[in-house]
Amino acid sequence: MEYWIGAGLALAIGFGATLVGFDRDRAFYPTVMAVIALLYGLFAILGSSLHALAAEAIPMAVFLAAAVVGFKRSLWIVVAALAGHGLFDFIHPHWITNPGVPVWWPGFCSSYDIVAAAYLAWLLARNSRNP
Repeated sequence: MEYWIGAGLALAIGFGATLVGFDRDRAFYPTVMAVIALLYGLFAILGSSLHALAAEAIPMAVFLAAAVVGFKRSLWIVVAALAGHGLFDFIHPHWITNPGVPVWWPGFCSSYDIVAAAYLAWLLARNSRNP
């Protein structure tokens, strides 16, 4: 169920951002990526685990850096970061022990990230054909 909810929310937020015009600003999806990058750190803090926070620091820094570089250079980097974070969500529970992460979160976040990456890729490809 968490997969369907994540995918549905990604589509709703993507379409909504396009409808309202939020995504006309190239900072929109890098900002989404930056927030996504920091959520496992938030869960470590909620779980009162400095060990988990330290373990989450490297992936958080990598995905946050991808958001910044993607904003500065190419939104295709943000597409790759979103998709990469979606894949990271699949291995996260086997790689990092974080007591604050809800059991349903990796599936939800993974589907959100992958669908958001696909939606942003679709927007970028569509806009490159219609300058």
